[in-house]
Amino acid sequence: MKNFFTTKRICRAGVIAALYVALTCSFGVLSFNGLFQFRPAEALCILPLFYPEAIPALWIGCMLSNLLSQYGVADIFLGSFVTLAAAFLTFLMGKIFSETKHSALNTTLRIGLGGFFPVILNALVVPVIIVYISGLTEGFASAAIAYGWNFFSLLISQSVWIYGLGIPLTLFISRMRKKGVSVFIDKKVSYPQSCG
Repeated sequence: MKNFFTTKRICRAGVIAALYVALTCSFGVLSFNGLFQFRPAEALCILPLFYPEAIPALWIGCMLSNLLSQYGVADIFLGSFVTLAAAFLTFLMGKIFSETKHSALNTTLRIGLGGFFPVILNALVVPVIIVYISGLTEGFASAAIAYGWNFFSLLISQSVWIYGLGIPLTLFISRMRKKGVSVFIDKKVSYPQSCG
């Protein structure tokens, strides 16, 4: 465990949490609109593929962001727990489909399955918070129809952020890690000795 809590990882976790909060809060109420959540911060949910410290960082970032949610305490705790669970499952996909296995199929499965959990878990659970816990069924014939509508709209909006922004983010991070850019990797980068 000693090697897990490096200065670099703690700093990276802080940056991820801060980015999540900043990207969510900068769009205000649009970030919490049940029908289409304008939440580009969700693209960061792909980061556990690379960094285990992204798991608690996303959880804390989501919890802090959800303090502004109109859905109250349920969204603060249950919504954040969904992010925590999805981040852990995404991390497991990163372990199963390691980035060291260089094949197009491995990369596709890594990103596809890594992004699946934030999409599906949010689409399944957030409508429960909106419809059944908060009781927001206005304009719908029944709670089941309201749940279904929110499920499909969140499935679409989460997919847009996770895959639309998350795939370019994943490819960028992979490229930086292959180049040995120290911010993106945990091992020390060795530099050639200078002559003279």
